[in-house]
Amino acid sequence: MPFYWRKLYCAIAPIRGTEKIMSSEYQTTETLDVTGQSCPMPVVKTKQAIDDLEAGDVLEVVATDSGSMSDIQGWAEGTDGVTLLEQVTDADQYIHYVEKTAE
Repeated sequence: MPFYWRKLYCAIAPIRGTEKIMSSEYQTTETLDVTGQSCPMPVVKTKQAIDDLEAGDVLEVVATDSGSMSDIQGWAEGTDGVTLLEQVTDADQYIHYVEKTAE
């Protein structure tokens, strides 16, 4: 089975005891690695990657910029045809799951 059809299971432990434990399952179509990049690149590259996907596909975005949490959320809320499914904090990484809902 190709890697992009794998089912992703993640159980994230609390960081400094403040985050709630999250457990998710998404069938991701593509993973976008924007680690080491800061604003505005995580959002710019997320938009570019989403544009290349089909409706129903899920993009996993892995970032190290803490600002990506609010940036990607704001972009998704203001963009037709995408839904932010979930955001997860894992140590020094911020993982976003974005679904393309329309062409």
